Amino acid sequence: MLLKPIWILSFLLAYLPVTTDISTGKEKIQWMTLEEASKKMEASPKPMIIDLYAKWCYWCKEMDKKTYNNDKVVQYINENFYPVKMDAETKSTVQWNDREYDYNNSVRVNEFSLFVTNGQLSYPTTVIFMNQDEAPAAIPGFMSTEEIEPFLKYFGEHYYKKTSFQDFLRSFKKSW
Repeated sequence: MLLKPIWILSFLLAYLPVTTDISTGKEKIQWMTLEEASKKMEASPKPMIIDLYAKWCYWCKEMDKKTYNNDKVVQYINENFYPVKMDAETKSTVQWNDREYDYNNSVRVNEFSLFVTNGQLSYPTTVIFMNQDEAPAAIPGFMSTEEIEPFLKYFGEHYYKKTSFQDFLRSFKKSW
């Protein structure tokens, strides 16, 4: 007996693993590569946020589970940033602003990670580029949903152009 293609497709869909996005219906951060985000920044300016992590880092995984999985954080990042997830220890060459960054064997990280953190790398680190010509803002350490909200809104809503972060915090009202 020959199976019709529709039966084969039905069988495969029923028994193959389903991605979390489909099974939960929950929106996820639309992570992209540094190159993709860089091109998008040029075409349509908005800030870039980089989740700089290490595969072995417990707090990086916790931030993925607790912070970058929160519905309000997901929605805000997807709407206001070009999100990039980057392994700080990648051995691949990283290209940024016509410069190449390579893996540094002596410190076992990619030199791009050292560049964006001004040599003060910790895991995780949230890095925000307002544009490709300005120095990035690096925020070290795990941040909960409540802790990341003011940073996201300070940069995402361009308050950084008008006021210092300390002054912004004095009048900031948490909504998450």
